[in-house]
Amino acid sequence: MTHPLILSLRDPGADLATVGGKGASLSRLAQAGLPVPPGFFVTTSVYRDSVSASGTEIPSDVVTAIHSAYAQLCKSAQSGAVSVAVRSSATVEDLPELSFAGQHDTFLNIVGFDDVLDAIKRCWASLWTDRAVHYRASNEVSASDIAIAVVVQEMVPASAAGVMFTADPVTGARDTIMINATWGLGEALVSGDVTPDTYVLTGDTVRSEIAEKTVMTVPTADSAGSDRTGLNRTGLQPVPAEKRSQAVLSDDQVQELAALGKRIQDLYGMPMDIEWAVHDGQFTILQARPITTLPSFEVWNDTLLGDYLWTCANLREAVPSVMTPATWSLAQSLALPPLAGHPTSGNIGGRFYLNISTGMAALTALGLGGTARRIAGQIFGRIPDDMDIPRLPLSRLAVVRATVAAGIRIARDFREYRKNLDALVAANPARCSALRARISAAASAPELVELWRSEVADLLLACRTFDAGARQASAARFSMRLTELVGASDAALLLSGLHTSSDELVSLGPMIGLARLRRGEITTDEYMEAWGHRGHDEFEVSVPRSGEDPAWIKRLLDGMTASPEELLARQAQARDAAWERLKAAHPRSAPKIARRLAKAAVSARKRERARSEFARSFWVFRAFVLRANELTGHDLFFLRFPEIIAVLEGATQPLAAIGARHAAYEYYSALPPYPTLICGRFDPANWTSEDDSSAITGFPGVPGAVEGVARVVSTVEEAESLRDGEILVTTVTNIGWTPLFPRAAAVVTDIGAPLSHAAIVARELGIPAVVGCGNATSLLSTGDRIRVDGGKGTVTLL
Repeated sequence: MTHPLILSLRDPGADLATVGGKGASLSRLAQAGLPVPPGFFVTTSVYRDSVSASGTEIPSDVVTAIHSAYAQLCKSAQSGAVSVAVRSSATVEDLPELSFAGQHDTFLNIVGFDDVLDAIKRCWASLWTDRAVHYRASNEVSASDIAIAVVVQEMVPASAAGVMFTADPVTGARDTIMINATWGLGEALVSGDVTPDTYVLTGDTVRSEIAEKTVMTVPTADSAGSDRTGLNRTGLQPVPAEKRSQAVLSDDQVQELAALGKRIQDLYGMPMDIEWAVHDGQFTILQARPITTLPSFEVWNDTLLGDYLWTCANLREAVPSVMTPATWSLAQSLALPPLAGHPTSGNIGGRFYLNISTGMAALTALGLGGTARRIAGQIFGRIPDDMDIPRLPLSRLAVVRATVAAGIRIARDFREYRKNLDALVAANPARCSALRARISAAASAPELVELWRSEVADLLLACRTFDAGARQASAARFSMRLTELVGASDAALLLSGLHTSSDELVSLGPMIGLARLRRGEITTDEYMEAWGHRGHDEFEVSVPRSGEDPAWIKRLLDGMTASPEELLARQAQARDAAWERLKAAHPRSAPKIARRLAKAAVSARKRERARSEFARSFWVFRAFVLRANELTGHDLFFLRFPEIIAVLEGATQPLAAIGARHAAYEYYSALPPYPTLICGRFDPANWTSEDDSSAITGFPGVPGAVEGVARVVSTVEEAESLRDGEILVTTVTNIGWTPLFPRAAAVVTDIGAPLSHAAIVARELGIPAVVGCGNATSLLSTGDRIRVDGGKGTVTLL
């Protein structure tokens, strides 16, 4: 069989054995219609025949074949001697498991047939340089396994060039495209002579970091370039002053280049490392190889985005566990937009955090910095006085502009919420019930997609209204003033009147509902209809709801002894006594305070109703993913919702991310919960929740002191072992824990704030509580006898 000497770039026979890894990849791209510079291959058989016959001298028939191919390239380019790039292409490079990047030589701006022949021989010789031999030895590649081809392509006189990764090379995120770009040819970037611009594309959002680019690689008229061989006709020159801080690519160009990257990734079915160039506004692909250095799982760590102060206080009540990508994508769609490019929320090791730095920057720019810190402490938990809140690297004018623009949007959304909230809340139970039924009945993937577009996506928009309602102004400022007036104990009692006999606080609903169910006043189905969407992890769409597990209701009923109504009645008496004390001490202020208390109670009930319907909507999103799983046969909780829709429409590429994301989820889930406050860069793997301190202090949640036996638990399932009169000690609680509260003599949590779930419900029931301790679960064990002082915020081991 006669082996070919020369092949065109589009020849179907240009495979790995014939044209090497780089050549096979370029041929695949060219055959797929991607923009690749024209050229030809000098095959591996030429290398083998030449080496075996005469060292590195090229046989005459091969010289004739190369001359013919080069002449044809010149003719096509309408040039007497076209400038070309001559690249090595070994049979062991640009593979999924090994890249061999930079190990073999490339020669740029080669002009004339004699220099092309010289460059080809030098490419062959680069197979045996010290660095190439050492690389092969380090990767256990035998010399007998390799051969080398050479790629000769028309040189692109690039005005800009760079590298594109179709996955984040640091975090492994498959939904991110990262682009480096610099002026001129790409060699200055590859060699490290210039700091390039960086563009990160996630969905349709482009985040840009524009660098100061001082030098660039350009073609030269002779071979006095900077390469080690002296054959390249390229060299470094200063970037013109007016272009040094100018963005190399526009947002539109980033999107266009990313689209090419996605085409290439789809062609190969894996994340790709792509070299590109642009000339006269047209992009050209110079090289593409699989990314061989991605982590085995995606790294979820938004502390890498910048120097910020993050908090998860209160958030961890709603999402106490590591989030699946499906849940995180919902959270992202509902989060506030970035402030001048800085995130307002983030994913740190799979857990949801808010960026205090952006919020404080906005408030400080508006002259509210001092007050904002106090209120933030009430809402998000203690911010130590000695903790600096990193400032955004923005001028005050830039922050003010961004804040005003965001404030206009938020004010508009708030007006919409005020106008629509009551109607949406009233209609949502029936709406969600009907949607879940239609989702279950969807007979095909196209039918499910149509249901998403016609109805479920609208529910996600409604969630923004529920979210705004759940986050409307709290009584934090009023609470501080009331505490100054009557003291912490009486202030807590007065603020506990958030429910009435006819209009109960929704957080108490599951607990009171259980009491009614036990007395036979409602049926199990009625209980499920009213509160089946509530649970201990109700915003994580992969977690079953209580309405999916009737056995859970039975277990709670079997363990229910104390009557919540009796606790509420006793607390009402104590509250009435506190009110009488206030009227006696401050008769003139009493009417105004009564109005403020009534207003605070109404606002609290509206917040809780909105949050309840928010959670009910997430049960619909869970039902959607479950049905998508059934129709596709894949575990789509590890895809983001846009990717789930794409898979339902027939796309297969998103499925490649499931394994790495599932591994990330398992990895982060095995780690202990992270601290409530995180400042700067944080490595979840090096975090330990152990605390050498013996002191246990937190926020005074509910005044009152009690001594008793601790029951330390980490999950609501473990908490079912709580006995009457024991002190519940846990990391965090949410509404899924509410039915257990009547058994507890007191509540102690690692995470929380005066307005967190544990504090609100304990306050309603008159149960002493200390929240946001940080270290209670690590210092206490079940069976320890402790004293809880909810007024001082202390827990003492007796």
